[in-house]
Amino acid sequence: MQRYFSPEKETASREQVIEWQNKGLVDAVKRVWDNVPYYRAKMEEKGVTPDDIKGIEDLHKLPFLTKDDLREAYPYGLMARPLEDCVRIQSTSGTTGRRVVAFYTMNDIHLWEECCARALVAAGATKEDVVHVSYGYGLFTGGPGLNGGSHMLGSLTLPMSSGNTDRQIQFMTDLKSTVLCCTPSYAAYLAESIHERGLRDKIHLKAGIFGAEAWTEEMRHDIEQALGIKAYDIYGLTEISGPGVSFECEAQTGMHINEDFFIAEVINPKTGEVLPDGEKGELVFTSFAKEAFPLIRYRTKDICILSREKCSCGRTFVKMTKPLGRSDDMLIVKGVNVFPSQIETVLLNHGYAANYQIIVDRQKNSDTIEVRVEMTPEMFSDELSKVTAKEKELVSGLKSMLGIYANVKLVAPKSITRSEGKAVRVIDKRNLYKG
Repeated sequence: MQRYFSPEKETASREQVIEWQNKGLVDAVKRVWDNVPYYRAKMEEKGVTPDDIKGIEDLHKLPFLTKDDLREAYPYGLMARPLEDCVRIQSTSGTTGRRVVAFYTMNDIHLWEECCARALVAAGATKEDVVHVSYGYGLFTGGPGLNGGSHMLGSLTLPMSSGNTDRQIQFMTDLKSTVLCCTPSYAAYLAESIHERGLRDKIHLKAGIFGAEAWTEEMRHDIEQALGIKAYDIYGLTEISGPGVSFECEAQTGMHINEDFFIAEVINPKTGEVLPDGEKGELVFTSFAKEAFPLIRYRTKDICILSREKCSCGRTFVKMTKPLGRSDDMLIVKGVNVFPSQIETVLLNHGYAANYQIIVDRQKNSDTIEVRVEMTPEMFSDELSKVTAKEKELVSGLKSMLGIYANVKLVAPKSITRSEGKAVRVIDKRNLYKG
């Protein structure tokens, strides 16, 4: 059976990986200095020029980039290639209406698809498999990434997108899907639906590649038992390319980062100090191989640990743990990035004070989100029908901002618990960052 998609790269010596990264970093820094005024200004502010960067040992001299930089430079301010060289964009949801948009040349698309093809092979996929892609398509990177990786591998690809569970199960049974790609919560829902319909013996799945949201080892075990598969984790983010930045192999002792395309660092989130392998900190990526939208020292806000211990699969790329938390207040709900600031914006736009609480839970392996909002004294005296109408209005406003349904409950003034005068904004009951 095929073990690697790119064996000469995935099993390269440490010396070879460092050589690729040294050259890639020097080229990327010169490219952004010459073509991206926003980058050049940040480097000049720190007193750094391309001549100061000889290789990855100089990476720490370069300034960090954050999501705020991407929003400030929106839409074209970080492009390193002319617009006519770009063939696609992907995008995240915007926190206050301003989205993060990433650009891709044709070569960038091939790079991304190769990363996803590597993830598929690591999960046991071959060109004889039927790859069932139930990630969302469109601006979301999940569907396009795994779709392209499956094409590159040569597998029959079912571009199902998310939702329409009856159709998902029909195609899964009729076309004998063998590899499922979706969020873990949707995989759990599909498993439940398959069992309810009595179709477990009609399913031919052998593996699943699940990402875009946090999930526990307990959830992995439940999905594997319910579908009779081996479940693999995959990691990525739109800003860097999408899914496939890292992926699990059969050893499942962490996710291999595609180091021939990305340089990973872990830093102290408070000081910015680079931490040694084995220490927990914030993950930082440099996507030096990207042409249209290379990001240098991009702070992901994900907390993890890097390990270079030899892996039994034979891959030599560094491994990262599952994200162990966040260094900011972002939540991932149903695979969608949700910030309290987005919710606050909607409330303020509808005339409410910013007294609210977000309660996230997971019921039957599906995320739920409820927003409790304090009414003004005037609203509190309204009749029930008016309160219900106001709740529906906020539900609609939040759906437009977040892209997902959030239940809204208007509560009495001053009823949300304060702690030292400050409301506890987020209650996450999912316990995602354990196991």
